[in-house]
Amino acid sequence: MAKELTRDTYLSKHVGDFPAEVTIGGRTYVKVDDLRYGTNPHQAACYYKPVGEICAIGDMEILKNGKSGLSQTNLEDISYALNIVKFFDRTACAVMKHVNPSGAAVGLPGESMKSVYLKARDADARAAFGSVIAFNAEVDADTAREIMGTFVECVVAPSYAPGVLEIFNDGETYKLNRHIRIIRCGAISSLPRFVGEAREIHNTIKVLGDGSLVMAQPLLTSLHGVEDLVPAEAENKRCGHQKSTVEATEQQKLDLLAAWYINLSVRSNGVVIVKDGQTLSVGTGEQDRVGAIEQAIAKFNQKYSGSGTLQNSVMSSDGFFPFEDGVETAAKAGVTAIIAPSGSLRDADVIKRANELGVALYHAPERIFSHH
Repeated sequence: MAKELTRDTYLSKHVGDFPAEVTIGGRTYVKVDDLRYGTNPHQAACYYKPVGEICAIGDMEILKNGKSGLSQTNLEDISYALNIVKFFDRTACAVMKHVNPSGAAVGLPGESMKSVYLKARDADARAAFGSVIAFNAEVDADTAREIMGTFVECVVAPSYAPGVLEIFNDGETYKLNRHIRIIRCGAISSLPRFVGEAREIHNTIKVLGDGSLVMAQPLLTSLHGVEDLVPAEAENKRCGHQKSTVEATEQQKLDLLAAWYINLSVRSNGVVIVKDGQTLSVGTGEQDRVGAIEQAIAKFNQKYSGSGTLQNSVMSSDGFFPFEDGVETAAKAGVTAIIAPSGSLRDADVIKRANELGVALYHAPERIFSHH
């Protein structure tokens, strides 16, 4: 049986396979480091940063390494996790597994970082095993001790309070996590958030099966704040003019905004259910809209074993509802406010049904499919 290669033995065979510099679109990128492996151990990999640019990931500093270095999957999870927490002024935490958030949370007024982390982790505690965790604020000692209580691959944050690195290095007390990787990221403020903020270096590049490239502008949003939430409104011959008449509460509006921002880093079709700043469930990667909602509800019911409730939660959908069944499925589970883009021929039908069900429906300014 083949033995999995360690970083040292793997890199001894593969260092030099990748050039020190590459040029794409007229811009030069310099190699930062060889990686432990790519997506799988038999795939060699390294990563680059654009020359002369401030980078949240390219400039990160590894404060504590595990028994081996970072993999491509670690970097991708770090990237998507930072792409969630970058949106929030309040303390935020994202727990990533396989390039999807298993949980995320945003602090309520006066809430501790430890509490925010626990909400993000325990949104799906089973999936959080072996995760990558990102914060948008300095990690304190109480949070570090809680992190060390369960198995974690990496922690990334802009800074760490005095004494926190000693906790992360205490492999005798926390044997399960003795190989945890601790990373100080570069400036999170360098990450674009809203449409119009991106520069050429933020364009995404995808390599197709034959080596061809697709270059695209990054996935950003025009939704800056709760003041941009617009009640859904549409018209068709079947229903006439319809407008959402149900008003979300102020906390629900904040939750709708959080659900939308988190959904930008969820593989489509994706839905995110949030309550009081915490993801209750994430439905991702489904081929149909209702399936994503059903998956999220089923995950919540299965992993919480019937405890807790989705009542008065909110939901974001990365694409429009082609029929009324998506709203009906969410409402039956307890969701009372939804944000989704418009674009369906049956938008008016969906709005009418949402009003009948007592669901506040808001139209987002764009679709946010993420085919990562």
